[in-house]
Amino acid sequence: MSSIYIHIPFCKQACHYCDFHFSTSLKKKDELLEALKNELFLRRDELDDIIDCIYFGGGTPSLLSAEELKSIIGSVYKHYNVSDNPEITLEANPDDLVQELLVRVNSSSKQEELVSRTTFEDYKSIGINRLSIGIQSFFEEDLKLMNRAHNATEALTCIELAKEHFDNISIDLIYGIPGMTDKRWTKNLEIALDLDIPHISSYALTVEPNTTLKRFIEKGVIKPVDDDQAKAHFDILVDRMDKAGYTNYEFSNFGKEGYMSRNNTAYWTGKSYLGIGPSAHSFDGTQRSWNMNNNSKYIKSLQQNEIPNEVEILSKTDRYNEYVMTGLRTIWGVSIKKIETDFGKNYKDYLLKQAETFIADDLLFLDGDTLVVTKKGKFLSDGIASELFMVNLK
Repeated sequence: MSSIYIHIPFCKQACHYCDFHFSTSLKKKDELLEALKNELFLRRDELDDIIDCIYFGGGTPSLLSAEELKSIIGSVYKHYNVSDNPEITLEANPDDLVQELLVRVNSSSKQEELVSRTTFEDYKSIGINRLSIGIQSFFEEDLKLMNRAHNATEALTCIELAKEHFDNISIDLIYGIPGMTDKRWTKNLEIALDLDIPHISSYALTVEPNTTLKRFIEKGVIKPVDDDQAKAHFDILVDRMDKAGYTNYEFSNFGKEGYMSRNNTAYWTGKSYLGIGPSAHSFDGTQRSWNMNNNSKYIKSLQQNEIPNEVEILSKTDRYNEYVMTGLRTIWGVSIKKIETDFGKNYKDYLLKQAETFIADDLLFLDGDTLVVTKKGKFLSDGIASELFMVNLK
């Protein structure tokens, strides 16, 4: 099974922490949507596997109308072999999901009447069956600091409305926000759990170069991010979610039974995925590629039927490092047998030797044939993985 990720590079406004590729101008939206569909056509032979996940990310995909999303989904079905019951996820912002009253003409009386209809009904009608909602926080002060487009009331309202139409819902929450106390972070989690959300993705606030957050911290407008505070929040997160019966199947992702994201699982277990849209990345096991992150150039390239990406062929060492990095972030860990089978005995011996110190420090443990991070080592998993990387073999 493989996945298709579709990047929608538009947002209403720029969040202070975000370094993803997007534009706040919708002037080229129609041209870009046509380019997306042409890229899907041109790259139709890159995946000969069954497509089990279609994921709309961004940016803010919920800025598109249901008809525009339907057109893109139709292109996927036209050019690829899609499974009978694919997971089709739409990333959405709360302010786009608030219920609206639409006007339609009554066919019998020919009079206009207000009819209650939600965007959720439109989404379901075109095949979307999973929503990933960018809540980030249920507190106004956090949302203002991050320059989110929604407010705390909309955060709660959109979830209540979404639950009337969707069962498979995920929300994003951010911890380690300057000024966020342990108490407020715990309350964020309690609100989410009381809402009975089956999947939660939670990330530490990171300060990326060339972001407003970075500039504000340098100027003293916002306090620096406290790594110790973020670690404390992560520990609260893991403990609280475990007690609530969620599986922490990947470092940042927690799901109830039956609700682990197929898209996330495919990515973190090394399955092939195709990235469509400006800045989107692709991976097929032996090579990775990435599209240019300029909307105008992306559109022009596709208008000339040229795929706007760069390709990197992965060496054996690259593939080993990739597997170690992704594996240690998940509950499935790193298979010693797979290391030896796919990469050779030298790699297996190197991995076990490098892991000895971390095993002794209770940061890693061997569960039969599998190397897994301990609860103590979870927050350090990326750093641990980097120490296990092979740097001198090709």
